Amino acid sequence: MQLYFDNAATSFPKPDEVLDAMLSYQRSCGASPGRGAYAHAIEATHLLDSCREFICELVNAPSPKHCIFTHNCTDALNLAICGIVSHAVSQEKPIHIVTTAMDHNSVLRPLHSFDSKDVTFTIVQADTSGMVDPLDIKEAITATTALVAVAHGSNVTGSVQDIATIGEICGDVPFLVDAAQTMGHRSIDMESMQIDFLAFPGHKGLLGPLGTGGLIMNPGMENIVAPLRTGGTGSESEFPVQPETLPDKYEPGSHNMVGIAGLLAGVQWILAMGVTNLHEKETQLSEQFIREIQGIEGVRIVGPQTTHNRCGVFSLVFDNCPHEIAKELENTFTLSTRSGLHCAPFAHQTIGTDVLGGTLRISFGPFHNAKDVSYLTQAISHCAQLCLA
Repeated sequence: MQLYFDNAATSFPKPDEVLDAMLSYQRSCGASPGRGAYAHAIEATHLLDSCREFICELVNAPSPKHCIFTHNCTDALNLAICGIVSHAVSQEKPIHIVTTAMDHNSVLRPLHSFDSKDVTFTIVQADTSGMVDPLDIKEAITATTALVAVAHGSNVTGSVQDIATIGEICGDVPFLVDAAQTMGHRSIDMESMQIDFLAFPGHKGLLGPLGTGGLIMNPGMENIVAPLRTGGTGSESEFPVQPETLPDKYEPGSHNMVGIAGLLAGVQWILAMGVTNLHEKETQLSEQFIREIQGIEGVRIVGPQTTHNRCGVFSLVFDNCPHEIAKELENTFTLSTRSGLHCAPFAHQTIGTDVLGGTLRISFGPFHNAKDVSYLTQAISHCAQLCLA
């Protein structure tokens, strides 16, 4: 049986409740919310609203109607970044954005796509463990800075940034947090961490299906974010322009309701289990993994060497190409891992693995146990010995 260790890409397996909810929706409802007054359409609307409410409960967000569903976390990040830029350009205002070298291409590529001299950005560097000094972010902020975008947890090193301190530093500058590797894995509080925008995938730590995600805005942020798409919403249909009311302003077209049904079930499962409990279990598995890997010659962990300031995402360096190691782990031990640059080129430059073709990445999920970790590290030991031979 294949043992899956690529939860940083997408979580697997999912709770049975997620699959049951998706099948139940398609079998018993199947309607599109906001597209009718009949019973099934009302049921679909209730499901959609409930999903917003439970997600906001999870992260202490103030307003469910400001929870905007998107195709995925990349789509959410694009909405925040490109929407803010589009609004600023329409106001003929110069705009500056701050991000970090540990951020994903979902942030870096939108920034590099702007060709206007009025749109500039600064990439704040990290240390060799992948940690960013909040004071460096403070120094990068200028009079025209309209957004600070930071990945909460790195999908390469697992390093977890001090979001609360960065949020305090940002002050009145809008603060966007990419929670792709932390949502559902550890506690996030939008209010206390002073987060203005929280982008999340539904299919990773929230245990929903692929094709789900969202952007949660603090009330008022909608005034500086232009919609990127327009179309039918089922509301204010008498007007040929996009509604200004939320969430319809940013949600044209029919929703992925099968996916949202699964996402709702995933979020409810997490709330029932308790984020703190899930985080404690992940920390225990991470401590075991670090301890066992440190005893193996020929392989090393990059990034934080303890569970302080890290999540359950680990990059390993061998005396061999990471792609060959990943193949050996699958072919000999039926282990699913990921090798490469993980869509984060500057993160690999920071830790010096860009010239190696990247790293071998291991990432834990809520259904792993100590036995799984021991089997994994034994397999890694075998691969490391092959490299040394």
